[in-house]
Amino acid sequence: MLDPDRAIDKNKRLAVDNKATNEQFSSHIVILFITLRRSNPPVLTVCEVNIMSGVSALASQHSRRRARRFTVIGIVIVAVFIAMAADTKVVKISEQQTEKEGVFSAEIYGDKTFPGVKSSIESRAVDATQLAEALKTNQPEAVKKYGVGSTLPVIPVRFEGQVGEGKSGIYNIHVEGFPEDVRLRLQTGPVLTGTELRDATGEIHFGDFTNQIEYQNAGAALNRTLKNTLLDKLDRETLPGKNITVVGVFRLLTPGNWLVVPVSLEAK
Repeated sequence: MLDPDRAIDKNKRLAVDNKATNEQFSSHIVILFITLRRSNPPVLTVCEVNIMSGVSALASQHSRRRARRFTVIGIVIVAVFIAMAADTKVVKISEQQTEKEGVFSAEIYGDKTFPGVKSSIESRAVDATQLAEALKTNQPEAVKKYGVGSTLPVIPVRFEGQVGEGKSGIYNIHVEGFPEDVRLRLQTGPVLTGTELRDATGEIHFGDFTNQIEYQNAGAALNRTLKNTLLDKLDRETLPGKNITVVGVFRLLTPGNWLVVPVSLEAK
């Protein structure tokens, strides 16, 4: 007679074996289904599928490893940059250090040199009416006496007059007793492009600089300092009609046209 407990255990084992067989069979059904559609004989194709599955698994594993490797490399690079940033110091170059190392700084040059240029112009400036008469009488002699340079001389001048009409910061000036055939104008910015300030003293030479660019930058630096200390503080819109006292400099391009760059200006 069959033992009931043993019968139950046997049935359980059979159920488990059947389940495994069914699962395995289900897997092979898919493979065989694909096999029958694609090629014949099935056995050869089954082998191919199994091989490709293995290759796919290896490729997937390799991709995961490569992704992890790139992630680690990225973390290392970020860490290096953070360390570099933490160790970086911002050093401001002082005026003394710049001069010691021989590095040209236009900003430092303008602020340092402008006071001397201004003082030189003020000490040598000649009355505008007197200068106009001297130029009319004997221009070469007047240029030699009052100006700096011979081809395109720069001449310091002073005058008191009334501000007339203007455009783009350039105003006509009426000075009592000044020749009517000479046009006197005042340049107040905001744009200054000439090198009158640089060339006004005769003491700033091209040989003082490393190259032409530095020489040009020196002139621009003096113009910027003039703007910062004087011209940008002017209320240009209210200048017309006012009486002003000016000390400045101009380049003699033509005897009948003076465009003065002021180094001092007082409006009344």
